[in-house]
Amino acid sequence: MKKAGYYSSGVFSRMANVTLRTIRYYDKQDILKPSFVSEGGARFYTDKDFARLQQILLLKFLGFSLEDIREMLIDDTDYHFMLNSLNIQLKLVQDRIEQMQLVEKAIQDTSKAIRKEHTIDWNQMLKLIHLTGMEKSLKNQYQNASNISARIHLHHLYSQNQQGWFPWIYEQLKLCPGMRILEIGCGDGTLWLENIDKIPKKTEITLSDVSEGMLRDARRAIGAADDRFFYQVFDCQDMPCEDDSFDVIVANHVLFYCEDIPKACKEVLRVLKPGGRFLCSAYGRSHMKEVSELVQGFDERIVLSADKLYDRFGMENGREILSQFFSVCEWMRYEDCLVVPKPEPLISYVLSCHGNQGQYITERYKEFRTYVKRKTDRGFHITKEAGLFICKIV
Repeated sequence: MKKAGYYSSGVFSRMANVTLRTIRYYDKQDILKPSFVSEGGARFYTDKDFARLQQILLLKFLGFSLEDIREMLIDDTDYHFMLNSLNIQLKLVQDRIEQMQLVEKAIQDTSKAIRKEHTIDWNQMLKLIHLTGMEKSLKNQYQNASNISARIHLHHLYSQNQQGWFPWIYEQLKLCPGMRILEIGCGDGTLWLENIDKIPKKTEITLSDVSEGMLRDARRAIGAADDRFFYQVFDCQDMPCEDDSFDVIVANHVLFYCEDIPKACKEVLRVLKPGGRFLCSAYGRSHMKEVSELVQGFDERIVLSADKLYDRFGMENGREILSQFFSVCEWMRYEDCLVVPKPEPLISYVLSCHGNQGQYITERYKEFRTYVKRKTDRGFHITKEAGLFICKIV
């Protein structure tokens, strides 16, 4: 007997314009299970299942394997998850369009060279091979962009400091017309996007990152027509920049990821102009500690980060590290905390961490959501312990 609000497998497959065989295959692969199975074995699906199927089909179109898709999807259609997922998928579609345009041009250039020279330009062919292999990086880009988005989203929603982290950092930069600025590890460019109307017109801002995908996101968000911005892919431990190039250099939650922090500091010192300023953010040991306590209360095996980044470079030891290179090093704390009244953004944050949480949460997701909802019903308080080291040479 058909339940109200449920669609049979046949109706469901026709709604999605896919074959019944595809629906059955996704069921067997544990990617899309029916919401209801009758005593006779008939399978029924809901609108929630339809939304999940749409995500599966889009990711499959973008070239992800079913194994990849299984890792990317979570069994929840709350609008926080759905909106974030759609925004990330939109970026992936835009990246694929840009990629195919580059492939098109490379094919045209190669064909033109063959017709003109009657020989093959192997350099051009190598370029084409590289371009057609770009999809291999899409999974990492999707995951990185999703993780960054989830973290920023939680802070945007529930930070108690009304100024916000990125406007606060911008205020400390003290930019003036004519300055040259460098951000290392710029990510998706949020620092500049949130303060775009405050930036002096006559400035030159170089955004750098090790990820080409992140730089594409930044360029797309800021707009290619803004001639104040330049984009470069490089590692801050080896900058392709001339000595004494920049008035201000900013590193927002970057240094603790460097394999060789002293080497990165030497590079910053080399490319910073005399009298210039270096601003780098850091966490303290108590930052977001309640989140780790929360997940370990659910399952003590969960570790959100195997690396304690604040031990590599943090509020407690950052001055000692930076003082080896800069004669002035001041700490400015950003006063803030989070009060989270809903489970979904907090769950997104947890899933974005670099630990083993997926191993223990994914299979027990509904149980975990109920657990987090109970914790957030009266507002879940989270400590924030972060700020900036402001350095210069006198």
